[in-house]
Amino acid sequence: MTFHPLVAGGVDHVLRRTRLALPLLLVSILLSNASCSVIDGAFSVLKGTFSVAKTGYRVVKKTVKGTIWVVSGAYELTKGATRLVYHIGKFTFDVVQAPLEYPLIRDDIETIDGLPVKEAIRLGRVKAAPYTVKGQRYVPMTMANAQTYEETGLASWYGEETRRLPGGHMTANGELFNPSALTAAHKYLPLPIHVQVTNLENGKSIVVRVNDRGPFPSDHNPDSGTRIIDLSRGAAEQLGFVDQGTARVHVEVIQLEEA
Repeated sequence: MTFHPLVAGGVDHVLRRTRLALPLLLVSILLSNASCSVIDGAFSVLKGTFSVAKTGYRVVKKTVKGTIWVVSGAYELTKGATRLVYHIGKFTFDVVQAPLEYPLIRDDIETIDGLPVKEAIRLGRVKAAPYTVKGQRYVPMTMANAQTYEETGLASWYGEETRRLPGGHMTANGELFNPSALTAAHKYLPLPIHVQVTNLENGKSIVVRVNDRGPFPSDHNPDSGTRIIDLSRGAAEQLGFVDQGTARVHVEVIQLEEA
């Protein structure tokens, strides 16, 4: 058989080209996959950016309305804590954890989250948990939904009787009720949360901590359940409607920004 060097050289050349082409092909495939990953990653980032944009728009909308407030200090009782003091703007809040044996200021609350009220408070299962009052079930809104809550309606104030009773009383989330503090009760907001209340009859406005449930229909006044918020005497005094008992107000959840 005759050996042809040129043919052998041609085969060797093909082999060399193949050896070079294979790594290049692998690199091309890897780059292609990497490009897909980058594209996927970019899409995730874009989705994330879109979510932030939506959140930013809500905050900006609230900023225009002047409802982002700077808070100085922790404003939620944590496990083991019994007291905290913090400030929101010019308003000071002094929160005390009530002893579990104290009676509820709203003694018509029957269950919270399907549990006896004191047990739910002890376990920390109150914030947005459903609860019952005189057989009627109330389902509070989520914290996310509450961020854009605002409503106009009738406000009243409550708790004057505690000034004449011995000992203390607790709110529906286990805090010590102080009739002189800037607090409020609401049927559907998560506890605790802060709202700005404006008396539409005189323009006075304050920030209160919502830490209780109510107002509910009473036996002597079923219409009391249509009121949107029940304020402490201290809050009603600052809003200027203690003597008249009720006032038309605008209530809006505020956005807090830590100092």
